[in-house]
Amino acid sequence: MPRASVTEAARPPKERFPRLPLPLPIPYPPMEATRAESLPPGAGWQFEPKWDGFRCLVFRAGDDVVLQSKAGQPLGRYFPELVAAFRKLKHSAFILDGEIVIRIGERLSFDDLLLRIHPAASRIAKLTQASPATFLAFDCCTSRWTAGDCS
Repeated sequence: MPRASVTEAARPPKERFPRLPLPLPIPYPPMEATRAESLPPGAGWQFEPKWDGFRCLVFRAGDDVVLQSKAGQPLGRYFPELVAAFRKLKHSAFILDGEIVIRIGERLSFDDLLLRIHPAASRIAKLTQASPATFLAFDCCTSRWTAGDCS
């Protein structure tokens, strides 16, 4: 049997997304912001800051919770505290769009966030306790949707 390289052995196994009874398939591409030279004129515009985190779509159907990165990769194994928190929410079916961040003192730390993308489950568990993640939601779709509501 051929031996795996050190790099291959350190990688977590490739995960597949489950099929959930939600109006969007997983993975699903998040809406992307676009750069502009200036702010648009007129009333009715809303703006949000650039958070120093990982873009994430959250899909929940019953006890199944999926965290998907902007690139369409699974994030749940790296942020088990978020998966557990989403399971505790009242709604049992929803889709959220937002950002995963880690607060260290009064600031958000992208460096601490990068440390969470680690192949060792024991390291992730340690970092989950030392620097828990927070999810900042931008948009949501709940269980009261009809076809096309979440597109």
